Amino acid sequence: MGTASKFGIVGSGWRSRFYLRLASLLPDQLEVVGIVGRNPERTEQAAGQWGVLAYASLAELVAAAHPDFVVSAVPWDVTPDVTRAAVELGAPILCETPPASDLDGLRSLWAAVGASGLVQIAEQYALMPSHASRLALARSGAIGQVTSVQVSSTHMYHAVSLMRTFLGTRFGPATASARTFVAPLINPLIKDAWTDDDQLHDAKTIIATIDFGGGMGLYDFTDNQWHNQLRSRRIVIRGSAGEIVDDEVVRLVAPRTIVRSELVRRQTGYDLDLDGFDTDHISLGETILYRNPFIGLRLSDEEIAIATLLLAMAAWRRDEGPPPYPLAEGCQDHMVALAVEQSATSGAPVTTAVEPWAAAT
Repeated sequence: MGTASKFGIVGSGWRSRFYLRLASLLPDQLEVVGIVGRNPERTEQAAGQWGVLAYASLAELVAAAHPDFVVSAVPWDVTPDVTRAAVELGAPILCETPPASDLDGLRSLWAAVGASGLVQIAEQYALMPSHASRLALARSGAIGQVTSVQVSSTHMYHAVSLMRTFLGTRFGPATASARTFVAPLINPLIKDAWTDDDQLHDAKTIIATIDFGGGMGLYDFTDNQWHNQLRSRRIVIRGSAGEIVDDEVVRLVAPRTIVRSELVRRQTGYDLDLDGFDTDHISLGETILYRNPFIGLRLSDEEIAIATLLLAMAAWRRDEGPPPYPLAEGCQDHMVALAVEQSATSGAPVTTAVEPWAAAT
């Protein structure tokens, strides 16, 4: 195996810990050569915990460590500044979502760095094992032409990314029609802890249709739905010859022959299986749709997706693979997500324009 790809991290919060941990588990492929953060104490703590160097600035990190790329894991309002700084230094950058907080910010960022070709977006949802297996099945033609995608699991740009990825839509106008509903809900879990709160709280749900022109998305998200396990996570991918509903597939396989099948995840570590708890593969009958490339590391789906993205970024920098998720895609995702929120607020449909980043492909 060749030399590990070197990358630096901007940010010392909880998200940066994903990158630090994954690099430590893949030392032959990835090496963190430095970390930069706004909070010196927290940055030094992270650097000490993971055995990497802390730098005072991105410029210092790039000059001293010469990373193959940098990862930005900072808040929305800081991301555009970090991205511009990396591009000015000639450093390829993988930015956490979204690339800017509002439409003006997206346009300004694109005008500043879009032509550089150095900016990728850390949009990992389609790389999660379950979604990756559904995507492989959809792209095989098993359910015909994909015509609509319903997402009720994650919010804004992540949901839009899943819709666009399954539909294969690019940068044309999209019309969002949204409504907001408020209802009581117990919120037992947050990001990484139990709340121990069994009281009712008002929770907002946004439901929207998105007409992508040739394909439709249905957006359904309730506050904290990522973590609140009193609300399920659902996805429906509808095609001209069948549909995928979570892990069930219905399809027309021959004249007068409709079949239902299950997507089955082989999970090791149960009962007398002594291989350790891990995802092995996801199959439809005898067809393997997805294999875990990190067997033995005991990674969560989120970690598998992020590690896959990091290795795709590294391969792109070596000219051994395509760009993992270009800035134009991230800008389009967030623009459509902002249209959903604007429509939910105004009660009227909102149609996006064709923006300058559409010319990137």
